[in-house]
Amino acid sequence: MNKNLILYTIAVSLFLGVIWIVIQQGQLLEVDKISQIIENKDSIADSKSSFSNIFHDLSQNFHHPLALLILQIISIIVVARLFAIAISKIKQPTVIGEIIAGIVLGKSFLGLFLPEVSNFLFPAQSLPALQFLSQIGLILFMFIIGIELDVNVLRQKVQEAVVISHASIVIPFALGVILSYFIYSTYAPNDVKFISFSLFMGIAMSITAFPVLARIIQERGLTKSKLGAIVITCAAADDITAWCLLAVVIAIVKAGTIYTALLTVVLSVVYVVFMLYVVRPLLLNVSRVYASKEALNKNVVAFIFIVLLASAYITEIIGIHALFGAFLAGAVIPNDIRFKEILTEKIEDVSLVLLLPLFFVFTGLRTEIGLLKDASLLLTCIIVIITAIVGKLAGAAVIAKLVGMSWKDSLTIGIFMNTRGLMELVILNIGYDLGVLSPEIFSMMVLMALVTTFMTGPCLNLLNYVADKYSHKTKSKEFKNTFQIIISFGPPQMGSKLLELVSQFTYKISKQVNITALHLTPSTQLSQIDALTFEREAFEPVKETAEQMGLHIETKYKVSEDVGREVANTANKGGYDMLIVGSAKSLFSKDKLGGTVRNILYYAECPVAVFIERGFQTANKIVLFLDNEHDIPLLNLTKKFLDNVTFLVRIVYHGDLYKEVAKFLTDPEIPPQSVSIIHKENFHVGVFEETDLVIMSLTYWQHIDEEEVNWIEQMSSVLIVKEYQVNL
Repeated sequence: MNKNLILYTIAVSLFLGVIWIVIQQGQLLEVDKISQIIENKDSIADSKSSFSNIFHDLSQNFHHPLALLILQIISIIVVARLFAIAISKIKQPTVIGEIIAGIVLGKSFLGLFLPEVSNFLFPAQSLPALQFLSQIGLILFMFIIGIELDVNVLRQKVQEAVVISHASIVIPFALGVILSYFIYSTYAPNDVKFISFSLFMGIAMSITAFPVLARIIQERGLTKSKLGAIVITCAAADDITAWCLLAVVIAIVKAGTIYTALLTVVLSVVYVVFMLYVVRPLLLNVSRVYASKEALNKNVVAFIFIVLLASAYITEIIGIHALFGAFLAGAVIPNDIRFKEILTEKIEDVSLVLLLPLFFVFTGLRTEIGLLKDASLLLTCIIVIITAIVGKLAGAAVIAKLVGMSWKDSLTIGIFMNTRGLMELVILNIGYDLGVLSPEIFSMMVLMALVTTFMTGPCLNLLNYVADKYSHKTKSKEFKNTFQIIISFGPPQMGSKLLELVSQFTYKISKQVNITALHLTPSTQLSQIDALTFEREAFEPVKETAEQMGLHIETKYKVSEDVGREVANTANKGGYDMLIVGSAKSLFSKDKLGGTVRNILYYAECPVAVFIERGFQTANKIVLFLDNEHDIPLLNLTKKFLDNVTFLVRIVYHGDLYKEVAKFLTDPEIPPQSVSIIHKENFHVGVFEETDLVIMSLTYWQHIDEEEVNWIEQMSSVLIVKEYQVNL
């Protein structure tokens, strides 16, 4: 120890000595600079003493390109998130809020009402940097869209989906071309040929927002239905067809002659073949070797990014836009769900949260709603919107009906296919950059994208309301004499606990009970890959528990921004006899029935049971609290646990309920000596010793919670029941 201290002291002293010698010698170098220092001394002193110069420097820093870009990004993310949250409250896709945020920060609102703020935040010289960053975000986004697109789904689905998909491209495309004939002379830029303008109008009318549509289907729980599969197939085929058509249109617009356009198309076909038959097999081998987070190191991620950027670069050089290359790079990623999930996790948040909102604002800066003040412009805008709706919604619905689908399903498909969202904005910006679309037409088409996306939810709700109102369907005979229970859970392990609880009070009549397990993800901004992953992870423990117990369960997975209300609505619409949920508490409260559970209790129309889990295994020993006459039905629920071998119940009752308790004790199905009763006045904490489960009504729980009784935390697992009136 002393030896180490001596060595340490010598080493430090040596280096300090060297530093001192160098400083002393270095001071001799100052002689040559003394005269220069004296000359500048006065000016330096003046600058240091001038507060005005300090403030001037600070103001200059505000306008520094990097500082301004950071301020722009912060402002854009904050405003985009606020509008996205607000729009989700009225059950609309968050992309609508982000589009509106872009328009608000653009010339149509901020530039109109607060021009000084707009000029400070988005000066003209800063827009190129913002545009390039937004393009990077779009490239990453299109790569994710390509990854999410399951090409195999097109081979597996029914024939009518292919017919509907082709019709929903051809009909609006034709209407777009026809419309362009009437507005070309007035609204097309002077140097744009009719073929370029008409083809772009056609493709802009034909697009469907696959990612937005997929999220709406998830939110409405249609993912596993035949209707949902058909819609997803149609949208996937639409996306592929539309982007291929767009590549051809861009080639025609950019080409000077027909030969140049033909060369671009040929090169594009060659490149697609190369990606499918050379790059895809290579990536397939990569996915087999690196299919886990541990194996997928930075070198592999760098390789994937090189493939993405190289693909975008090549398609840009060919002349069909970098976004097509990014989309194609994502589409050739092998259909390994784990590999896709890992890649999406690494890219999605940066793309969707940080960079993509820049694109919405850049689009908003280009959108000038003020240009549409003239009556003729407004009329043209309305005609554009009507043409888009008729071509896509009516066209897809009529064709769906002709191939044998019901009117409700046909109209549902038409409404879904009419959703345009972000994909429409991508195409419009490409057209604007190429000079094909004038500012007036660009603004009209942005409004069309906003209207057609916004109307999806309300139209679906109206259609379902009308269909339900005039439908006289009754429950099938299969469920006529069954008791339907739905369990809703957050953490997967809670789902297993709820299932164990249900199995113990439905043991005798298990064949007459239908159990549905429900899990919701509290966000509608999920990719398909994330949704599939979350669904699988949520239900794995529940399915394992059900298999061990020999139970058959159905599973339902949904996404929602308002989990509590969605759980209640699912139970109400499904006609369930009982809803059982795990406890939860809000962020700023210790109440076990706070937050999500409070909303479930408020909106649910069927009996609800809230389970506070505290190491629950089996319900062999139960304590039942009866506070008033409304709690009497809980005796019937408690009786259902009688199938446990060592069943024991302690009933803590109010004095007025003795007759009902005594009647329960005389029931011949109650095993002798299995029930003991305790008057409320004689209650003591020792009652909870070795207890597995405590059952009480919601009103009694609220009473003891308000009183803050000292034994509330000493109870074992608790089942809190609201309005239990059903005899199993």
